[in-house]
Amino acid sequence: MKSSEIIHNAMLEQEGVTTHPHRFGGTEYRLGKREIGHVHGESLVDIPFPKPVRDEVIANGLAEPHHLLPKSGWISLYLRQQHDTQTAVQLLNRSLEIARMQAQNCETRGNT
Repeated sequence: MKSSEIIHNAMLEQEGVTTHPHRFGGTEYRLGKREIGHVHGESLVDIPFPKPVRDEVIANGLAEPHHLLPKSGWISLYLRQQHDTQTAVQLLNRSLEIARMQAQNCETRGNT
């Protein structure tokens, strides 16, 4: 199975995640209107994080700064080896967890 298929199946198993064409090609995954990350073919995954999380991910050698926006909170993960696909799924799930926490915090603040 291709990396993009493995990632796609793993993301669609997550409640509330939807897929959309990405404006620069590939598949984008969202929770509501918030992007969780996107996959460009079989070679590249881009994922947004708060900067402290992004810095931790890069420091741990799990990904690189975003290939076009290196100072942003985005990371780029190149799918070079088989284990990179599993790392991509783990990082996308982490982005999803953060999105869910942020959505819950917004709801909580709206109810007070």
